[in-house]
Parts: sequence; structure tokens; C-alpha cells
Amino acid sequence: MNRSLLILLLSVLVGCSEDHKNSSSVFFSGEIVNPTDNYVVLFKGDKLIDSVALDDDNRFAFRFDSIENGLYHFKHAPEYQNVYLNRGDSLFIRLNTVDFDESLVYSGKGEEINNFMMEVYLTKENEKKIINDFYRLEPKGFSRKIDSLQHLKLDLLNELNLDFPFTEKEMEIAKADIVYNYAKYKERYPFKHKKFSKTKNKIPDLDKSYYAYRNEITYDNKDLTYLRPYYEFMVNHFGNLSFMSCTEGCEIKDNMARNHLHFNKHKMKLIDSMVVEKDLKDNLFRNVAVDYLLKVHDTPENNRIFMEVFQALSSDNKHMAEIEDLYNGIKNIQPQNRIPEIEVTNFNGEKITLPNIAKNRKTVFYFWSGTNRKHLNNISNRVKQLEREEPNFDFVGINVKTGQDEWKSLVKTSGFDASSQFRSDNFEQLTKSLIVYPLNKCIITEDEQIVDAFGDIYKSFD
Repeated sequence: MNRSLLILLLSVLVGCSEDHKNSSSVFFSGEIVNPTDNYVVLFKGDKLIDSVALDDDNRFAFRFDSIENGLYHFKHAPEYQNVYLNRGDSLFIRLNTVDFDESLVYSGKGEEINNFMMEVYLTKENEKKIINDFYRLEPKGFSRKIDSLQHLKLDLLNELNLDFPFTEKEMEIAKADIVYNYAKYKERYPFKHKKFSKTKNKIPDLDKSYYAYRNEITYDNKDLTYLRPYYEFMVNHFGNLSFMSCTEGCEIKDNMARNHLHFNKHKMKLIDSMVVEKDLKDNLFRNVAVDYLLKVHDTPENNRIFMEVFQALSSDNKHMAEIEDLYNGIKNIQPQNRIPEIEVTNFNGEKITLPNIAKNRKTVFYFWSGTNRKHLNNISNRVKQLEREEPNFDFVGINVKTGQDEWKSLVKTSGFDASSQFRSDNFEQLTKSLIVYPLNKCIITEDEQIVDAFGDIYKSFD
């Protein structure tokens, strides 16, 4: 935290005129070293506020006559980070994309809250491994460790507030950023401890004082909805509540509720009954739906039932179109269905559909991108191994998010057979139709018909 103190102490050297201090306009600008995109985009929650192009010196600038005070985030693809903006701020950032978060420094009017939150963010990232070790402790020992980390941050916040007084909303956001981060770990603890302890089938006994922090939880604060620790806490909180209430009060086979239709229905009902803020409720419902539909791979009938409950409880959900697309995509790639009629390009620039590629063959479709070289190297080695071990299958690669010239170069340098490599220009269509998730997914077909649309290139042939 010394870096934060130094930055904040230096801020006394930053002068601002009285005219600007009383202004309602906001100026947010910066310089990006080693840019990875041509634009910087500013969001409030999930709403696009504005986007600006980098100039020849890799600089950008936003100017607003007046905006709502609060938490925003800016994106320079593929990275993003939070920024707190108040009317009258004149804020400058400098960052290097090689170390995006670590290099990010704010200066100018508004720097105090932003540098503090940035330093807390970096410290929390460094603490993750340490906290992972804490899960082995008994409940009281774990709570003491987590509370100690939280108190250190809150004490520093209060000290800084004496020298650089924050607004009431800034103080609320900065405090919530700390408190909900550590509450998140307390929600995870029962399940992590169970995993790490010798009695892996037993959730630890927790007295009432363990969850005392829950008395302070708010479910209706719009200003916190898009604060990352707050949202992550809510995801873990409702997972915990649902698991505990299901295993204690519901009849579930083998007492296991995770990845189960009943468990996810139960979670949605809890969210619906407890969460007041509309955006937060919509986002949590989306999280449940995506997690269930993508990871459980349940039966078509159970997926249908899940969607009926989702639509009944959250009929006006702003993510409804996305969830329905996901559901329909999964429904269309069930076993015995014909692989979707998606057009891709071969190495010679000719268009061909997936059913034509898979016709009269046993085919394994796998996916890769030039943006992830480690994955590319790993999957290249795995495919070469499978081609030797599974001669009855044709292994077909589909590239996404890579320009044509770079794709051709990577095919050659990775040792792929060019005749079995294809490229898609329409990533959105591909992901909607084939549900390209997770990274190691493969689709196994026989004579155009799907055998397994949710295979894993590393596990399906073991």
C-alpha cells in the first residue's frame, strides 16, 4: 500500500483552479503505451457512454458537460478497469498494456479515490493465493485472518479520508469495495474448507457470529450494482444460501445440490424474493442461467423446465434475448441432430458448410484462436497425438478471431494439416450456434449427425 500513499501525498502538488473546482464538466484523458486496440470505450454499468479513438501519440480524451457522479469503467480491448468520476474532475491516466493493471496510475482532480481503489485492487489480487491457504483453517481462525486483512484496508481508507476528504458516495463505494471482497471469501469458506479438509463430506459447523456481516448487506443499492466485489459476493452469497437451504430442507438425491435443476430453481426463487435493485436481479438471473445451461449439460426436458421457471420469474430480464439464444443453441446441438449449417472458409479461400465437411466421416471439430498462443501450442500437440491414436476420426480445426493472413501463417508454423483447417468470419454466429465454450470444447459427429456437442479435446478420448 506504500505506492498508494506516495501517489496520494504527491497529489497536494496538483493544482486546480477555483473555476474548474466549481464546474460540472468532466475531463477524462490518458496515454496508453503499447495499445492493443484503436479505441477507449467508457461505460456506466452495462451502458455505453462514449468511445474515442487514440490519436497518433496513443492518447485519448473524453469531455462531458455534466455526468452522473459514480463508478464507471473504461475498456481498451481486451482489458478494462474501473474509474470513479465526479462532476468537476479532470483526470489523466497512463498505463502500459504489457502490465495493464500494475502500470495504471491516475493523476489530477479525482485521483485520490481512483488510486486508492486501484491499489486495493492490486493488493487483493496478490492476496488470493494466501487466502486459498486460509481455507484449511478452522472457522474462527479463518475469520480472524480475513477480518485482519479487511481492517487493514479500512484503517487506511479512514486515514486517507482525513487528509483527502472523500464525498459520501466515494466513501460508500470505497468501503463496499473492501467489505464485500472479504465477505465473498466468507461465503466461499464452507465449501472450500470441505474440499481441503480431511472430512471432505462434511460442511464445517458455523455459529451465528460467523455470518454476522450479513446483517449489513444491502440488496437495493444501485451505486454498487456494477462494483465487482459486490457482484461477486452476491453470486457466492446466493450459491451458499441455496446450497444450505436445499441440503437442509429439500429432498435431493445423495444430498448434493450443485449443478442440479432443483438447486438452480431454488436459487432463482431466492434471488427473486430478496433482491430489489432491477439491474442486480437481472444480472444474477443471467449468471444462474449461463452457469446452468453451459456447465450442467442437463437433459433437454430439464433445460426446458429451467427456462420456463426463468421466464416466469424474470420475464422482463434485459438479458432475455441472450439467454433464449443460448437455450436454443444448446437445444439445436443435442445428440442425433444434424450439425448446424454454418459456413466456413478453407485454406484456399473456398466456402464450405460444416455438414459438408462432416459428410460420410467421423469428425471431431475443435476450436482455436491466434490471440491465445499457449492454447494454440497445446491444442496443436494434442491434435497430433489424437491423429496417431484415433485414425478413424478426422480432426478439423476451426479458427476464430484471427485475420486471414495471420491464420494462414499460424497454420503453417503450428504444423497443422492445412486441408483440415477452416476459418470463420462470423464469431457471433459460431458461438450462438455451436456454443463454443469452454476453450477446450470439441464437437464429435458421425456422418453429419452430432454424437457429442460438449466434448473436451483432452478428456473425450481418454
